[in-house]
Amino acid sequence: MTSAIKPQHKKPLIIGSALVAALILLIVVTRSGKDGDEADKGPRPSLSVNAETPLPMRMGQRLSANGNIEAWQEAVIGANVSGLILSEVNVNVGDSVKKGQVLATFSSQTVVADLEQTKARAAEAEATALEAEANAERAKKVADSGALSEQQLNQYITSAKTARARANAQIAAERAQAVRLADTRVVAPDDGVISSRTATVGAVPSGNELFRLIRQGRLEWRAEVPAPQLALLKPGMPVHIDAGSGINVTGKLRMVSPSVDPKTRNAIVYVDLPAPGAARAGMFAAGEIEIGQSDGLTLPQSAVMVRDGYSYVFRIGADNKVLQTKVTLGRRIDERVEILRGLNPEDRVVVSGGGFLTDGDLVRVVTTASTDPAPVPAPAAK
Repeated sequence: MTSAIKPQHKKPLIIGSALVAALILLIVVTRSGKDGDEADKGPRPSLSVNAETPLPMRMGQRLSANGNIEAWQEAVIGANVSGLILSEVNVNVGDSVKKGQVLATFSSQTVVADLEQTKARAAEAEATALEAEANAERAKKVADSGALSEQQLNQYITSAKTARARANAQIAAERAQAVRLADTRVVAPDDGVISSRTATVGAVPSGNELFRLIRQGRLEWRAEVPAPQLALLKPGMPVHIDAGSGINVTGKLRMVSPSVDPKTRNAIVYVDLPAPGAARAGMFAAGEIEIGQSDGLTLPQSAVMVRDGYSYVFRIGADNKVLQTKVTLGRRIDERVEILRGLNPEDRVVVSGGGFLTDGDLVRVVTTASTDPAPVPAPAAK
């Protein structure tokens, strides 16, 4: 009786085939699990971003205006004498002068001579008047005794009055000549800065302008403001003025013109510039008048994108998808900008990386800045 003998070499082959099948099954199951996880996670975020909610801040309200820087008051200094030659000119444009300082001098030899002659005439007239008055007094005493008639007495009295009148006239002429001599010295009527000079040595001006003087060196900014906004302005309000080239001046509103130009419907406001610095009369300048403070919602400037001439931010939705939102901007303070319209205080906004996003992109929020709902004091907005 014979029995079938199985070959021993088939056993390892069967075991190997089983191992290969088990490995293939494991790979398929693993891939299925990963594909399932990725399907559960959905699309991957396109960018990691920082987010922030609008921050309430107290910001200054400012009214913008344009105007010119002018002299507060400009004195015109002329010659009060005629026919005399300018012998000295002591100042030039830009010089600071004091009240009473001699600016120019006229040749005074002829005036001195005229004054001496007038003094002599005045002395002679005074002596004549004294003699006539003495005669009149003696005539009054003699008239009581009947030695003089009434007519003769009146003649003495009239002569005395006439002589006194002539003496007074000569004294007045002497004073006039003294004033004329004083006018040969042109002096500053006030402290200030010489802004213009036409005086020239050797010239013979006659009542013409010699100098212009900015009184006390004071400048002011005169700007036009629309009539509807005049009610917002009050004297003493701070004003910030930019004359260009880094020339920034701070002043105070002194007064508002009591009338409005019927053509432009604007009124002039006058702003004192106590420390004008590099500002000069005649400069054009833009300025802002601080009219108060108010609260506003602000975002970092980096959160705002300008596209097609409009301002946008990327608001983050509940599903972490960004929504391109058009906003209206207001005041600026340092690196923050006020959002007037387009956002609510609780909205989350992308503050960095917005330039790489498009509407509907999925993002991953790395950090969200928390804000205090109470207004935060801050300097006035620009």
